[in-house]
Amino acid sequence: MRQPKVSIITVCYNAKDTIEGTINSVREQVYENIEYIIIDGNSTDGTKEIILQNYDAVTRFISEPDNGLYFAMNKGLDVATGEYVWFLNAGDRIPHSNTLLKIMTSSYMFQDIYYGHTKIIDKKGRVKGDRRLKPPVRLTKDSFKWGMLVCHQAAIVKTKLVRHYNTKYKIAADFDWLLTAIENSDPAQIRYSSRTYCHFLEGGLSSRKMFQANRERYAIMIKHYGFIRATFYNFLMLFRFIKSKIAGEL
Repeated sequence: MRQPKVSIITVCYNAKDTIEGTINSVREQVYENIEYIIIDGNSTDGTKEIILQNYDAVTRFISEPDNGLYFAMNKGLDVATGEYVWFLNAGDRIPHSNTLLKIMTSSYMFQDIYYGHTKIIDKKGRVKGDRRLKPPVRLTKDSFKWGMLVCHQAAIVKTKLVRHYNTKYKIAADFDWLLTAIENSDPAQIRYSSRTYCHFLEGGLSSRKMFQANRERYAIMIKHYGFIRATFYNFLMLFRFIKSKIAGEL
């Protein structure tokens, strides 16, 4: 059976210390039908030079000023030609050379969404542990009432189901984007795997600006769940986060 094309998109800016690890993890994939797109915000630290040195692994490279993370992601969506889209930020890595092959050539072909687990790594690629939030075996819109249980980089989504990121959100647009993708999917076509899909670089934007991230997530939850349910579950999420913080789990 033919392999569907997967567009892997990396957006970056001044990422000379982390971009090569991401590129190498894509290059090492034995799955053949990959389109690798890098959108750079006109880096000035040598990132562009590193990308050009590794251009054998890149299908399309755009480097120009932009208005931020989600504008760059939308630019990647605009040029993607794959049947599926997978976002990996600079510093994130695909764990094994056969990861994508195992996902896309499983007995469940051409599903709407594939998702799995995430491990946290440092800048040198060393695994520090599992992501605190774990993906559910059955993913529905209601799953995200408890937070973003599926890491954005651990979801591979059918391209026709997704729209642009809403750039009014500066930190949590991926939460809204993935929720919308779930709403647009056939529940029977959302496929869980116990496999680790992504090694996620610690210290992302949402972890550095937690108050703003939570405020945006709350607004997104109101949009998708209504005010009363969003308020109730947002309170529970905050309580659970504080409890984990006190217990030293974060």
